[in-house]
Order: sequence, then C-alpha cells, then structure tokens
Amino acid sequence: MINLYSGLATGVLAIHAVFILWVIFGAFVARSRPKLRWFHILCLVWGVLVEVLPWPCPLTLLENWLEAKARVAPYAGGFLMHYLDAFVYPDISSLQLEIAGVTVCFLNLAIYARDWFRRRA
Repeated sequence: MINLYSGLATGVLAIHAVFILWVIFGAFVARSRPKLRWFHILCLVWGVLVEVLPWPCPLTLLENWLEAKARVAPYAGGFLMHYLDAFVYPDISSLQLEIAGVTVCFLNLAIYARDWFRRRA
C-alpha cells in the first residue's frame, strides 16, 4: 500500500509540474483559442493568488498527504520553493521566487491584454 501512495504522490508531482508549465507558457498555446485562453487566464489568476495570499495549493496539500501515507517526510513550504530551491536556484529566497512567479503571470496577462487591444483597434 505504501508503494501505491508513493506512486500517486509522484503522479501528483508530475501534474503539478505540468500545471506550472501551463501557467508559464500557456499564452503561446491558447492565444488563438478563446475557450483555452479563458481557462489559461483563470489559471494565471489562481497562480497569482496562491503566490501572494496565504492559500495553500491543493496539489501541494495532496502531494504532501500522499507522501505522509507512503511514510515519506513531506516537504515544508510550497512546491516551487521545494523543487526549484533544491535543483535550480539553491540560494534564492522565497520572496524572490514569489516575485518571479507573479511577474511571469502578469507578463502572460499582458500578452492577452495586448492581443485584446489590437483586436479592438
């Protein structure tokens, strides 16, 4: 049963990583697809809210719960801080990472705003 929980935690980790990639790069995929564009905008808003408010991400909570069931010590803090801090940016502060995340979300929203103003002109 422990292996099942460990495997499920790994699956949630993969979904979490794909979601973050979607938030970062989704504007390139969704710009010309109205329904997908609105879904991406909602994901961007969610990303900003999770970064700036003290809301826990449900995927992080689920991953930590599954890891605890698998008898693996769940990590403290958020997904980005845990994985990016360990592998990509070992000396970055959580504030710097939050600012970078919010900036990426706002850049995506700026792309949509620019496209919207061009269509209206």
